[in-house]
Amino acid sequence: MGRIVKEDLGLKCYKFRELQLLSEVNKRRRYEKCLILGKRFTGGTHQSIVFSDEKIFTVEIAYNRQSSRILAPDQKSISSSIRTIERTQKPASVMVWGAITSDRRTPLVVIDKGVKINKEMYAKSILENALKPCAGKHFNSAHWVSQQDSAPCHKAKMTSEWLKLNVPEFISTEEWPASSADLNPMDFCIWSILQSRVCAKPHKNVESLKSSLKRE
Repeated sequence: MGRIVKEDLGLKCYKFRELQLLSEVNKRRRYEKCLILGKRFTGGTHQSIVFSDEKIFTVEIAYNRQSSRILAPDQKSISSSIRTIERTQKPASVMVWGAITSDRRTPLVVIDKGVKINKEMYAKSILENALKPCAGKHFNSAHWVSQQDSAPCHKAKMTSEWLKLNVPEFISTEEWPASSADLNPMDFCIWSILQSRVCAKPHKNVESLKSSLKRE
């Protein structure tokens, strides 16, 4: 089949691409907001932005359906334990928060099981106890900017008030383009790299997962 496609039909084989679903309204608003942000951060000032995000990691192994493969002479030579990737209905998991700048990262903040990230928890445990001291130490007296997406605890009035009082500058949820996870390097890059390292093998329990997350 590969020979026919290449030699007889003169065609090449391409994989599908996954893109963020955007409505026409989303596209227009995203374009308008990106123009404003582009003008706002010129001359390398974008390097002062602290990008942050939360992500859930599970104890299950992570693999790429497109590129993860097993090399073997035939199927019979592959044991079922190697080829099978087990999945459960609700795997044990942990949520973490992290942030990066152009040249530094913060330690991960592990959110304990059962703890809901509401506006109070977000302001105290993450912004006050993690973001502010880490960014303050890294930038010292230099100017820096906190980025917020439109998660409920991020766009809460309490969060905005805290940011106004405690950080030099921030990109509010109103200024950040909605449905634009691909604009945050935490989403389109960092989390996937961390997951591929942390979940290269399945974990027996959450504590093993936490240790691996912090180590990586």
